[in-house]
Amino acid sequence: MFKALGDPTRLRIFECLRACCGKVALGDEGEVRPADGPSVGEVCCQVTGVEKITSTMSFHLKELRTAGLIKMERRGKHMICAVKPEVLNELAAYFGDPENHGGDCC
Repeated sequence: MFKALGDPTRLRIFECLRACCGKVALGDEGEVRPADGPSVGEVCCQVTGVEKITSTMSFHLKELRTAGLIKMERRGKHMICAVKPEVLNELAAYFGDPENHGGDCC
């Protein structure tokens, strides 16, 4: 998990996805529903400023998904990305609990 977030680009992607929580989306039949996250293209645009998905962005998203930090789901022709909520809880617990830092090492 920390190795994946150690890369500056992946950390920016993760922060972008974390900031996107709470959005709503309009469904196919006009219903409003919570959005699980932005599309891969939207993430690419936010992080790199480029509107097309690059192979580098695909690689970084794959690394975040493999590390268990994000989830990706196909919605029609789009891939939707989102931070796994349990990951945010785990990170908050790790950084908020001194017991998780190795005790009295320093």
